[in-house]
Amino acid sequence: MTMSARFRALLREGKFLHMPAVYDPIGGRLVQSVGFEATYVGGYVTGGSRAITEPLLTMNEQIDVAGEVASQVEIPVIFDAGAGFGEPLHTMRTVAVAIRQGLAGLHLEDQHFPKRAHYHKYHVHCAPREEWLMKLRMACRERDRLDPDFTIIARTDSARTEGLDEAVDRLNAAAETGADMGLLFPRSNAEAEAAVRRVKLPLVYVQSRGNRDGRPLFTTNQLRDMGYVACIDAQIVLGTAFHFIRKALVELRETGDSTLVSQEDFVVARQQIEDVIRLDEYYAIEEETVEFGGNHAP
Repeated sequence: MTMSARFRALLREGKFLHMPAVYDPIGGRLVQSVGFEATYVGGYVTGGSRAITEPLLTMNEQIDVAGEVASQVEIPVIFDAGAGFGEPLHTMRTVAVAIRQGLAGLHLEDQHFPKRAHYHKYHVHCAPREEWLMKLRMACRERDRLDPDFTIIARTDSARTEGLDEAVDRLNAAAETGADMGLLFPRSNAEAEAAVRRVKLPLVYVQSRGNRDGRPLFTTNQLRDMGYVACIDAQIVLGTAFHFIRKALVELRETGDSTLVSQEDFVVARQQIEDVIRLDEYYAIEEETVEFGGNHAP
């Protein structure tokens, strides 16, 4: 079964898909190892991990990261395609390359391209509705041609500036283009609850920990109870890693030692890393071939 088909099967089973955002293969393996059924490669974390910002990423930079993750996991990977990296023709190529990389789906947003860094200060630059819908139509056409199981998620940022009504209208229009799922950014608990009732598409929630515009955060159970079918946990990996790595480095610099993780916990962590990267499999191959008298030429 392809990963795109697997993703759709999980949704049909009624599985709520909580997808932590990762930016490298070991992150994807870690997400998989603790039991998550799918993961996500976001633009914010890819840009941040490269010490730039999402709007500066090229299609190749973003899709290469997603492809690297997909190549090392056995769970579906959803990809942040931004505004499609150009006009409708460019968007179609983005879909085609994502499918060839083994990704399960992507989301396509109604931001201008190229995106501006001020997006992260919540200055939203929504493209005209028809311009975005045209990209979605062509993305869905390319999906249908290459892999009908590939999931297209229509994402609108318009609730942030034009209100929930506009966001709902945009997503309902996106449903007519063939989009499979929807994603918007409610500004309150009430909007989060209302969106599920008013949008024709199954909705994905973006859990943006550390956001500075007051968007609500919910538990998995709360989102499921409201009727959301999936959640992108956008900052859980990068933010947590940055926070604790920085604390460890500051202590090491200031004191010459690091106590944030005990020696006992480091032993456990090193073993868990080796388990996640499947080091025992490599040992077994070497023992069969080049170590301990394996059948090999001297």
